[in-house]
Amino acid sequence: MENRIIRVGITHGDINGIGYEVILKTFGDARMAELCTPVIYGSSKIAGYHRKALNLPSVNLNVISKAEDAGTNRVNMINCVPEDLKVELSQSTEVAGEAAFKALETAVEDLKRGVIDVLLTAPINKHNIQNASFHFPGHTEYLEERFGMDKDKALMILMSGNLRVALVTGHIPLSEVASAVTVESVLLKLKLFNRSLVQDFGIVKPRIAVLALNPHAGDNGLLGKEEETVLKPAMAEAEKEGIMSFGPYAADGFFGSEMYTTFDGVLAMYHDQGLAPFKALAMESGVNFTAGLPVVRTSPAHGTAYDIAGKNLASEDSFRQALYTAIDVYNNRRRYKEATANPLRKQYFDRGGDNEKLDLTKDEEDSL
Repeated sequence: MENRIIRVGITHGDINGIGYEVILKTFGDARMAELCTPVIYGSSKIAGYHRKALNLPSVNLNVISKAEDAGTNRVNMINCVPEDLKVELSQSTEVAGEAAFKALETAVEDLKRGVIDVLLTAPINKHNIQNASFHFPGHTEYLEERFGMDKDKALMILMSGNLRVALVTGHIPLSEVASAVTVESVLLKLKLFNRSLVQDFGIVKPRIAVLALNPHAGDNGLLGKEEETVLKPAMAEAEKEGIMSFGPYAADGFFGSEMYTTFDGVLAMYHDQGLAPFKALAMESGVNFTAGLPVVRTSPAHGTAYDIAGKNLASEDSFRQALYTAIDVYNNRRRYKEATANPLRKQYFDRGGDNEKLDLTKDEEDSL
């Protein structure tokens, strides 16, 4: 496999949050630009404003007009938003939303053209970014549309080390969760999760824990029947396809007893069921990875953090881990693709018992 430096496209997110703070702190370590070729989509002027406001060490930005010109061992910046934008730290503004969308749109175009390899998104404000072209509850749904995918074919995975939590339902009201948890939706997410664990993380036979929808896993139907009517049938169908899933487990006891340490992945039914315990365990180092896309996209697991913006209190650990994860997943996908590109043809002994080996076509194999 060819070894080369990976180009990481980085969107600056909300200019009034902690996006620039974690970006500048990450690349304040010169070794990071040796690991990859970073291409930041944003504004060198706004980056300079944040650096001065936070009294951070200087980061030498190589300003380029297009990603193809990115220099190695340099922190590259594409100025894709107006220079005269007003930064209002800790405030949600229309200007900040417009700047976040412009950076995202430009980076995604470059990702589609193949001039950057992976996408790392700094946090956005899901309210102020809304416009005629961005009418989604988050990055995941926007990327589904931009890459021509059907709705709900991408999968949000929050991860830290060996803890990986995926969601059956994402950014929807709690009142809609029960109706959205169906045999079909659970089976689809199990398939997506299993495939990602194999090709993105290099796990040969993943073990997936499934969390119950109801308290105490329904308590034999007393507190709900979805475990028996939805989850177990979906898991049985998944087993027919070689997917190993276990449960359903009551979420409180599952996390409280640290059962998650014995599984490769955890499938939660709704947003807070999976993300509340995950962030309690790994808020500083957590990474949001979007599985199921034809491209690699990660982000830090935290939001804009307006409450600490401009105070030099934000940790860059989550952003740095998101960078590492994007690179690792990209390389894992390349290895998986190469390893499975030319599988060996199956050979069978003749049924007549004369030990003559038959080299069969796929159609002939399926007829046996």
